[in-house]
Amino acid sequence: MLPGLILGGMYALVAMGLTLQYGVARIMNLSYGEFLVAAALATFFLYTGLGVSPLLGLLIAVPAAYVLNWAIYQLLLVPLVRRAKNRDMLEVDSILATFGMLFVVQGLAHVLVGGQYYSYSYLSIPLSILGSTVALNRLIALLFAALIGLALYFALTRTRAGMAIRAVAVDPVSAGLVAIDVRRASAFAFALGGALVAAAGVLVSVFLTLNASMGVVFTTKALIVVIMGGVGNLLGALLAGLVLGLAETAVARLIDPGLTLAANFALFLIVLLWRPTGLFGGAAR
Repeated sequence: MLPGLILGGMYALVAMGLTLQYGVARIMNLSYGEFLVAAALATFFLYTGLGVSPLLGLLIAVPAAYVLNWAIYQLLLVPLVRRAKNRDMLEVDSILATFGMLFVVQGLAHVLVGGQYYSYSYLSIPLSILGSTVALNRLIALLFAALIGLALYFALTRTRAGMAIRAVAVDPVSAGLVAIDVRRASAFAFALGGALVAAAGVLVSVFLTLNASMGVVFTTKALIVVIMGGVGNLLGALLAGLVLGLAETAVARLIDPGLTLAANFALFLIVLLWRPTGLFGGAAR
């Protein structure tokens, strides 16, 4: 059960950033996973080349990713926001734009690091907890993921800026009527989502083997978690991530590791048939 909770916690952290980007800024970012892989590979080279601890790498990757994603929103996505007549049109335009950006980022990654797989050993000390053997680096990753998730949740529910972001997620038109700068809140949410996915990339790099082509896998998992949990709902993303991690671990151990992706989509379809707006979709709307 513990390995499933660890995997689910990482899925939840990965999906939280996309929850902000899609739920608030209404940008369906298909290049999302590429930025996770970029952060993970940067952490690898910082650790193996310069001896920079991955935990210290968080202090480098998160602010850098925030600035980069803010610039991407201002330069690439603001023109789409301005010309979109409604949110549905913005979604379609953002899908096309970020689909192209996916190949740009992936291509740059291949040029810079090639197509080989990368991994490194960091605190890979086996520990026995509750009858399960897990590596210390996975527990550390889960701890940091939980701290980041809690900090984000309390920031969104206990601060004026967080409440403004939630208001934009629910209804941007009504939010604008009460003096909330919708465009600024959307830019902030998109950049914060990019910072969160960079944090997830740093954390998963300590125990996963990655290459430059794996971004689409993380994008797919994040989309499943976001839609299952309810667009724009952080608690929904957390619960959906945990459910997905537990289900994937159970299928891998009890049936066949090759069926984990099929199990993910089967669970996804069951949730959509039961609650088309997601587990907490009604609360988010």
